[in-house]
Amino acid sequence: MLYRIILLMLFSHAAFAGEVKAAVAANFAAPAKQIAALFEKETGNRVSLSTGATGKFYAQIREGAPFDVLLAADEDTPELLEQQGLAVAGSSFVYALGKLVLWSSTPGYADGSDSLKAAGRIAIADPKLAPYGRAAMEALQNMGLMQKVGSRVVTGESIGQTYQFAASGNARLAFIALSQIMQDGRVSKGSWWLVPESLYRPIRQAAVELASAKDRKAAAAFLTFLKGPEAAAIIRSYGYGMP
Repeated sequence: MLYRIILLMLFSHAAFAGEVKAAVAANFAAPAKQIAALFEKETGNRVSLSTGATGKFYAQIREGAPFDVLLAADEDTPELLEQQGLAVAGSSFVYALGKLVLWSSTPGYADGSDSLKAAGRIAIADPKLAPYGRAAMEALQNMGLMQKVGSRVVTGESIGQTYQFAASGNARLAFIALSQIMQDGRVSKGSWWLVPESLYRPIRQAAVELASAKDRKAAAAFLTFLKGPEAAAIIRSYGYGMP
């Protein structure tokens, strides 16, 4: 219960209610919403969530976007922000280990390399903006399939848009985050194949407090809550590993 003591020290429930503006990687949108709701209930803080591609958030933060914390889809971006003086030194930490899946809205269709060879369009997130897109490219290259399927790859700006491509039928398959199709430990949509983790670099998702945070106590309290057991239970329920 140490984290609760720290949380209460950082933020009193009624007297100093504030707001946290959080930039959240698209793959983490659903768990972030649940975590924010619990945090608001316990502290009286409000949390405003913006979701999108990590690379796009990085560019916006460099341009002065008014975010207080970043929940990235990688570890490199928060570390880079710290190095550039745009985040609080030493505040970054890994909050989740992401898992890549190949998904189709068609039941029984996604079954690994065979379905990739036969599929029409294959959606991935933009590798320049989204760590899950980079992971998808690594997986295709390590499976020796880039030459065969490269011309059929379509890119979404974020992993959220990539999911929509496959959900709408604009792509037959999509490389997405397991968290996008899992809740409460169950996958109930379409068909999916868990991409072996040996095919891509680990997706270590890190959070960081930004130097421009207007309400530092609220921002620090939210990140402390993200490290706690209630948040961890939610994170695991969406299929993430824990650091």
